[in-house]
Amino acid sequence: MKRTEWLQETRKMRFEEAYENYISGRITQEDAARLLGVCDRTFRRYMSKYDVGGLDGLLDKRLTQASHRCAPVDEVMRLTEQYRNRHTGWNARHFHTWYRKDGGTRSYTWVKSRLQEAGLIKRAPRRGAHRKRRERSPLAGMMIHQDGSTHEWVANQKWDLIVTMDDATNEHYSMFFVQQEGTASSFRGVQEVIEKQGLFCSFYSDRGGHYWHTPEAGGKVDKHNLTQFGQAMNRLGIEMIAAYSPQARGRSERMFRTHQERLPKELALSGIIDMEVANRYLQEVYMPAFNDEFKQPAAVEGSVFVPWIGGELEDFLCERHERVVGHDNCVSFNNLKLQIPADQHRCHYVKTKVTVLRYPDGKLAILHGPRKIANYDETGQEIKHNKKLERKPAATASQ
Repeated sequence: MKRTEWLQETRKMRFEEAYENYISGRITQEDAARLLGVCDRTFRRYMSKYDVGGLDGLLDKRLTQASHRCAPVDEVMRLTEQYRNRHTGWNARHFHTWYRKDGGTRSYTWVKSRLQEAGLIKRAPRRGAHRKRRERSPLAGMMIHQDGSTHEWVANQKWDLIVTMDDATNEHYSMFFVQQEGTASSFRGVQEVIEKQGLFCSFYSDRGGHYWHTPEAGGKVDKHNLTQFGQAMNRLGIEMIAAYSPQARGRSERMFRTHQERLPKELALSGIIDMEVANRYLQEVYMPAFNDEFKQPAAVEGSVFVPWIGGELEDFLCERHERVVGHDNCVSFNNLKLQIPADQHRCHYVKTKVTVLRYPDGKLAILHGPRKIANYDETGQEIKHNKKLERKPAATASQ
């Protein structure tokens, strides 16, 4: 029974009792009106209606009449059938977005109410205790969030979704699936942001082992003993900020709940089960549509992104390992022998300290100071480039 109907039935029972006591003289008209929670004049109106139509005369006639704004029954049926046939399990907000794309004109509240009345979606539980959210950064590029979520994005397969987004606007600059989150995926996300937008000021993340070293479990991060990723951010002049609880990362956590609710259904609707195809769908379809719906303007107009002018960006966003060249003019690295080719600068590099770069895609390179000596594939075989296509010397200074 709806609340309005319950209130009417309650009022009928209370009126009957108050009316009998008033007629018998046990209470005054004022007392009877107070018993019903109305004024004397309203109680007299109730008595007039009761004398004419009995208890049914007290009913609010508006509850028995159809509203002139009520949607046609066939429109409601089409809506519920569309949800049952193609969108079962979608939340109301996600379904309403697709409903509007198909030409629907009704509001989100109307669509949600019709689906709830049909028992197709459940009412959301009551929100918990009030928490004050951290204020957003005022300008785009002041703080970038990055996080990963392990989920069954397609049937019977669990992948990690890596998202890099702006704190000020919610805009997603990078989204892609990988088998497992780690240093390489973090480098890739940051590189995509810098290539699209430019250098940013600060980087906000959880305390994952590829972001930070944490000497004590659950304790503070070590800001002096940096990981490979931390060293790369330091080279670029980007400040790293660690989050110490899921609530501190509430903005990205809420976004991932939305992705986990929507993305598997869209991939299933498109029949996508391959990671490469899924990543193309993210770039071409899902991320642009998501940004159109959820991106919001920054509090202050403008941006603090700085164009990248420091040389080959991938030489900054990679792992760096110090090595000493052996007597055979080779560098040992991860069970590989990297043969240093002959060049015009030195006869050999025996006993020389060099730096091995490992890029996110697994390829390698050797630096002697700021100069790049050679590039290698994942198996340690030298990649020989035409001189016109050779990379520029690796930069050593940040912005």
